[in-house]
Amino acid sequence: MAKIVILSGNPTKTSRLDTILGVVEKQLREANLEIEWIRVRDLPAEDLLHARFDSEAIIRANALIEQADGVVIATPVYKASYTGILKAYLDLLPQKGLDGKLVLPLAIGGTIAHLLAIDYALGPLLTALGVRHVLAGAFVQDTQVKKNEDGTGEIEAEAARRLQESTEQFVHELYWHVKKKQSNQEEQIVK
Repeated sequence: MAKIVILSGNPTKTSRLDTILGVVEKQLREANLEIEWIRVRDLPAEDLLHARFDSEAIIRANALIEQADGVVIATPVYKASYTGILKAYLDLLPQKGLDGKLVLPLAIGGTIAHLLAIDYALGPLLTALGVRHVLAGAFVQDTQVKKNEDGTGEIEAEAARRLQESTEQFVHELYWHVKKKQSNQEEQIVK
């Protein structure tokens, strides 16, 4: 079974990004994928701010990433970029901490002007961390996600369709990626 980490760079406990990630998580579970979460906001703030590579919480989070076949990285867009809290955590990953991982970036922002934040802000950082294949991902405007009084949320049909297509592509690529990885490992054993 393929392992996925959902890495949320959301600094708040309740937001529209959580609604998006709930929909993506449901789709990944329906594909029988093993899912772990890293909510960066739940990591010790002092460990993030002081770049404590030896922090037990950071070591545990990094181990989840290391064991994963794929990573969903999600962030709200602030000032045309990913959140500072996400950057603080990604700075604590090993230099090639995402090498060999399939990555699906997701972002939510207040304006269509933030559409390219995935490509021009997050993309170069992921490349620096060793990602060779970043999927197109999805950007959702926060006006496309409605928060209900009971804490649930709803995503407008067009945005929901784009999220579904991005997640389907991620699952499809992930199965191919894992199959290729297993084949390479079997070849190494035979040699």
